[in-house]
Formats: sequence, C-alpha cells, structure tokens
Amino acid sequence: MTLQQLLIQRYAAKTLEYIAHNRSIAGISGLHLSKMRGRGIDFEEFRPYQAGDDIRLIDWRVTARTGRPVTKVFREERERPVIIAVDQTRNMYFGSQIAFKSVIAAQAAALFCWLAIDNGDRVGGLVFSDSEANLVRPKRSRRSALHLLNQIYTYNQKLSDVKDSENQIISTPNFKSGLANALGQIKRITKPGSTLYVISDFMTLDEKALQYLNQLSRHNNVICCFVYDALEESLPVPGIYSITDGGKKGALNTYNTKARLRYRNQFQERVEEMTSELDKLQIQLIKMRTNELIVEKIRKWITKSY
Repeated sequence: MTLQQLLIQRYAAKTLEYIAHNRSIAGISGLHLSKMRGRGIDFEEFRPYQAGDDIRLIDWRVTARTGRPVTKVFREERERPVIIAVDQTRNMYFGSQIAFKSVIAAQAAALFCWLAIDNGDRVGGLVFSDSEANLVRPKRSRRSALHLLNQIYTYNQKLSDVKDSENQIISTPNFKSGLANALGQIKRITKPGSTLYVISDFMTLDEKALQYLNQLSRHNNVICCFVYDALEESLPVPGIYSITDGGKKGALNTYNTKARLRYRNQFQERVEEMTSELDKLQIQLIKMRTNELIVEKIRKWITKSY
C-alpha cells in the first residue's frame, strides 16, 4: 500500500453518500444535520407548545389562526469529530487473496477519512501496531487528514519490524499492545457526539476492550469494521500446503473433512460471539473480506443504514 493509493481513495469516497449518524451530542456548529432538535438554521416543523419550550420560538401567526400556542422546531447543524482507529498489528499482515488485511484496513480508513473531510468534519485517529501507536488529535483541516494517512502508510510498511533473537517484535518501553490499550488511548481524544470507526481483525478483543467499547458507545456513534481473510473463514480445497509465519515453516493438510468443518465452525462461532457482544452495545458491524471491493462494502452499509 502506497501513500498515493491512500490519497486517491478520495475519488472513491466522492462516489459514496455520507450518512447522517444517529448520535450527535457535542454542541458545535458544522455541516451535519443533527437528530437533536433545537434552535438552528433549518426549520423542521410546527408542534403544540409544551411546558419548558422557549417562548421566543412561538409562532404567533399560526397560534392566532389555530387558537392554541404553536412553537417552531429547528434542526440544528453540528460538526462531528470523526475518530479512526486502525489496527496494523502483526496479525493484520496476512492475506491469501487480493490483499493483506493491513492493506484493506488502510483503504477503509482512507475512505472514512476523506468522507469526513469532504463533509466538514474534524478528523483524527490512532494507528497502532504491536510495538507502538501514534495518536492524531481531530482537527478540521486537510493537513490533519494527510497526517493521519501518512501515519497509516508508515505503519503499513512495517512488516519487517525490528526483532530480537527469538523472532519477537521489540516493543518500545512500557508499551502495551492489543485492542484494549488502543481503545484506552482513543478515549483520551474522543468527545461526546463523535463518530468512531474501529478497523481491525479483533484478534485481541477481550473483556477489557469490550468495556472500553461500552463506555465509548454510550455517547458516541461507534462502528466496528471486521477485516478478515477467506482462508480464516474456511480451509482451501483438499491438499497439502506449505505455510510459514515468516520464520518457521510447516505443512497444512486439508484432506480431513472433520478438521475442515471444525475449522469453519470455530470461525463462525467467533464471529457470532463478537456480533452478539457488539449488538448488546448497539454497535454497528461491517464485515470486510480481503477479496471484496471495500468501497462497495461501505456503500452497501450506508444504504442499509438509511
């Protein structure tokens, strides 16, 4: 994945229709239409006056015509901070068809980034690996988007991380890897009313990570993008395959029918469990397979969400 490829995702993003998310709490102006009603630019509707309503919003002409107090309701305009968390850990450097999971995650992040910028949102995020993470605070500028994309590109090129003699990735001092740690850092820059995209294979999704997702989803619109490879979903056609983790080598025998079924069931159980946990938190899930066109997956999600 090159930086140029991330930049040209802007053209793909322009073909997508931006969705107005359901949650918007932060009281700041911008280009998005909020589901929260109040004083703003766009008139929404008339409705009977209720105790506690601002008397300045009473429409006296309609009140005189109907014989009962009627107030105006406006739909407020709000700018929404968009936070994009991108998993670039070692597990993401895998792919049997088309692209690595790390590349698909980078493409999806670029699309969400450009969608936000083109709609006047403040964009920030976190790119994290097994050894380090880089936090980009949300700003409403093209420069902020470019900085985030450059970080994604930099991390995407780190397949050959510095390793010790035991073939383990060397982490920076006191660095804690995993999704829970990444979400903990995300909380530091996420204000109520934000939209948060978490793009990962969720291999390190644990109880602590779910706790952070629960906290974040209470006052923000959280979308999880599950990136996976077809080979993780089911074994290839029966045969003997050479495999390697970049260091050790081995062979994979896929002739055993029971083993093939067990392998597929384990993946399905994992996805069902993850889906169930996210449903409890009312968090949307987008499934992204490495051999699928990501812009079309996002387009379908947007269409379905209306």
